[in-house]
Amino acid sequence: MGDAYTPGLTVTRSTTVRKTRRLPLAGTVLKQVGDRVAALDVVASTDLPGKVHLINLSNMLGVLPDELIDTLKIEIGGSIKKKQLIAEARSFFGLLRSTALAPCDGTLESVSKVTGMAVVREPPVPVQVTAYVDGEVVEILPDEGVVVEARGALVQGIFGLSGEVTAPLVVVAKGPDQVLEPEHLSAEHAGKAVVGGARATLAALRRAMELKIAAVVCGGFAYQDVKELLGYDVGVAITGTEGLATTLVVTEGFGDIAMARGTFELLGSLDGKRASINGATQIRAGVIRPEVVVPDAGEASTADADGGALGLEVGAPVRCIRAPYFGRIGKVSNMPVDLAVMPSETKVRVLEVDFGDDKVIVPRANVEVIER
Repeated sequence: MGDAYTPGLTVTRSTTVRKTRRLPLAGTVLKQVGDRVAALDVVASTDLPGKVHLINLSNMLGVLPDELIDTLKIEIGGSIKKKQLIAEARSFFGLLRSTALAPCDGTLESVSKVTGMAVVREPPVPVQVTAYVDGEVVEILPDEGVVVEARGALVQGIFGLSGEVTAPLVVVAKGPDQVLEPEHLSAEHAGKAVVGGARATLAALRRAMELKIAAVVCGGFAYQDVKELLGYDVGVAITGTEGLATTLVVTEGFGDIAMARGTFELLGSLDGKRASINGATQIRAGVIRPEVVVPDAGEASTADADGGALGLEVGAPVRCIRAPYFGRIGKVSNMPVDLAVMPSETKVRVLEVDFGDDKVIVPRANVEVIER
């Protein structure tokens, strides 16, 4: 039997992070290989075509489609302003006047002699892609973007909402098991990334949005609060486009779960440092994890390296990702070779996890390795 796939969750002070920064369509790359970039530096730009408006000129003016050219007051391809006269037609010896006005600023793109329709396109929308992290450009994607490489701390989460932000970290929790409440947040946290301990309440997140706090990083969040916050259920599709005023990164899972002590201590040691944070999450194939990246966070100490197994082996730190031990963290204490029969009567590979106070047997597919 082949090896079972075990997902890995990275929590480390020192690792190499590579980020592909790609435009949605072809454009101009503004950096070269070897350039040092800051998180907010623009590395590539392009223009998205503006929204199209269709105008039935033939009906509006009461003329045949093949006669529209003679009524135009603007050349095809010319710029126009909102409510500017596009075309005009007169009838009954010039006594009656029919006009067509521009619905928006933009360009008169075309006029059909067959359908009598005019196409007005709004101005192009500029799109810029930033570096996201402080680092170095190590690869150019011609007409598309760049790959930025940085060395620093990386904390991957389980779930997140909203997109990329860059802000200094500030730890407000006294411990990894402290629930983040609204009273822990104040105006001085505006524009910063707040690190809580255990679950962040819905009221706390709404308070953070009111204060324009850039991000909230916490151990847990109630799943029902996600629907309450967004107004709809989050399925297996990708998150990150919610447009919330505050980005959310949940490091452990849904519910009242304390942040892993190692994660909390790592983030605490980075208090005041500028971090790049992204809440984008995808939990189906092609996993995307929310993250906190802090470039130049310093090299890993001996303490950071303890338990630093990078694969699934005895001694590796793991997190259970399914019930009944969802969210619990322990170490692999034994990896039986033989298959075990589950209550569902299926035979699977299992391992023994030591939670400190007890040891349990769980399927290997029900855990993920915490890479340090």
